[in-house]
Amino acid sequence: MLLNQECQQPLVSVIIPTYNRPEYLQLAIASAVKQTYQNIEIIISDNCSPENPQAIVESFGDSRIRFWRQPQNLGMFANQQHGFKMAQGKYVGSLHDDDMWNEDFLAKLIPILESNSELVLAFCDQYIIDAHSQINHAGTEENTRAYKRDKLAQGTYQSFFKIGLVDKSIATAAACVIRNDVVDWNSIPPEVGGMWDLYLTYLCCISGRGAYYYPERLTRYRAHEQTDTMLSGSRDVRAKIRKAKSEMFCYKVFMEDTHLQEFKTYFQQQWLAANTTLGIGLLRINQTTAARPYFWQVLNKQKFNLRTIIALTLSFTPQQVVSKLLEISK
Repeated sequence: MLLNQECQQPLVSVIIPTYNRPEYLQLAIASAVKQTYQNIEIIISDNCSPENPQAIVESFGDSRIRFWRQPQNLGMFANQQHGFKMAQGKYVGSLHDDDMWNEDFLAKLIPILESNSELVLAFCDQYIIDAHSQINHAGTEENTRAYKRDKLAQGTYQSFFKIGLVDKSIATAAACVIRNDVVDWNSIPPEVGGMWDLYLTYLCCISGRGAYYYPERLTRYRAHEQTDTMLSGSRDVRAKIRKAKSEMFCYKVFMEDTHLQEFKTYFQQQWLAANTTLGIGLLRINQTTAARPYFWQVLNKQKFNLRTIIALTLSFTPQQVVSKLLEISK
């Protein structure tokens, strides 16, 4: 009976990019293996971790798992893309190596997509968990509100530019299933970097198909010391520089897209904010000359941007004073 059921279910590709998180990876794989929706392939792309996770992968003894180990570290985005390009399924879902899916995640979202060929994706809400996999209830509620999923009614959104690109309600990297043939994975430019999930949402938005929101929390997003937002010191600065560059690229694309003219002002504001963030990051690593053009670029558009004016002023201040001020403001 189970075999017949699998034959009737379309194949779903579960993409798990990983780097140097063996304990979390084991939990992520287990959550994929335990899906009540059975017809899946689990693609694990290891970004040349110091400790090869192959033994962990093989310990599951599951023939649905396909493991690939990069010969050298390609960076997060390229490793993620490699997994998508390996996908053979009708649908794809991204599962980060430190996150988990509820057992019924696919069972609840795939039938929605199967019943309506005009949908490009289906997404849900998510729990926030800590390093020990405990649910942070306050953080979960805050996350739902921050991305305005508390304001979303269950159902189809035929045009979802606002919820996807402005409110960022769709957690494409963690709580979403996408119709594979709609996305040309080779078309995503490397400049999107860590903002690849927002850019993927953009590609889905302009596909002309709809999105479906299922309000139940079916995934668990881990907030812990290894995430970019919780890094400290120079690693934190360089992570913010990388993110700012990715944001600048994405928001420039969005500003120039005729589909998105209704939100051009918003995208421009985000692009300008990213310019300032990048400039501040460069200041913090003592690249003052490189930082100033980003501040001037912002002030050419927004002459009274206080954050940028302060940052530009600091670029002409003695470095010892700047370092102390930036340390205090962190």
